[in-house]
Amino acid sequence: MTTTRTKKAAPLDEVMLAMDVVDTLRHSENLVARELGEEDRASALMERLREVYRQQGIDVPDRILREGVSALNEARFAYSPPTGGLGYFLARLYVSRRHWGKQALFVALAALIGIVGYNFAYKPYVAGQAQASIERVQVELPARMDELLAQITSVAKVESAVVSATETVERGKAAAAASDLQRAEKAVADLSTTLTQLQGEYRLQIVNREGSDTGVWTYPDVNENTRNYYIIVEAIGTDGETQVQSIINEETGQAEQVSQWGVRVSEVVFNGVRDDKLDDGIVQNNIMGLKQYGYMDVDYVLPVLGGEITQW
Repeated sequence: MTTTRTKKAAPLDEVMLAMDVVDTLRHSENLVARELGEEDRASALMERLREVYRQQGIDVPDRILREGVSALNEARFAYSPPTGGLGYFLARLYVSRRHWGKQALFVALAALIGIVGYNFAYKPYVAGQAQASIERVQVELPARMDELLAQITSVAKVESAVVSATETVERGKAAAAASDLQRAEKAVADLSTTLTQLQGEYRLQIVNREGSDTGVWTYPDVNENTRNYYIIVEAIGTDGETQVQSIINEETGQAEQVSQWGVRVSEVVFNGVRDDKLDDGIVQNNIMGLKQYGYMDVDYVLPVLGGEITQW
């Protein structure tokens, strides 16, 4: 038969008394002289503790005193604060949450809003824009090219206009198939310009008004010893109103929308118009040419050399 002995836990009042002994020792630095040896020091502590508790009217058994001294030596009831490690860092972070909590919450909310906005607003928007761009370049623009070509074909009275428009459509559709939005849009713009030019109907009239130039001459940059002569004209529609035209300035190479421009002529034609005006202040033969519906170009009455200016 085996007898099992179970060590019982010390009563709570004895533990508390031992803790008090340790606390008394810890706060009474002069209880024992430091120069005493370990055995003398323990005996002196025991004796001094008996005296301290005797003066307080407390009878403390020697085993409790010995337990207190032993606990003091082992630092059993001493608290040693943590000095590092992840747990220590997280504990301090939690305790100081009052100082950084609002800022952290704000940053977290901002980040959450940013993530939600990026995934549920910006990305769908970008995807939608990309899809719309693809649909425009591959569906809408080719359809618009076909529409403009059909209108040009029905209006044009010269085969060259239809041939040129057809070539433009072919280039434009090739660009659309390659998702080249810029070139596809340019094809549509060129077709629109062609249609507008074909539909135009006006007379090209020499400007003959007080305060307006009828003719000018300039020195070209390439040869300052030569003069270029220009007659200033305007487009007058069938309704008698001046029409704005897109004219390419030969000096700059840029197209401009203008109501008056200069048409380059020879010196002989220039002098003839000048003499006509000097005769009585009025240009009698003031029709420079006619632009008929369905045609691309002006049918000039006076001979021209080609080239136009928009500024002088």
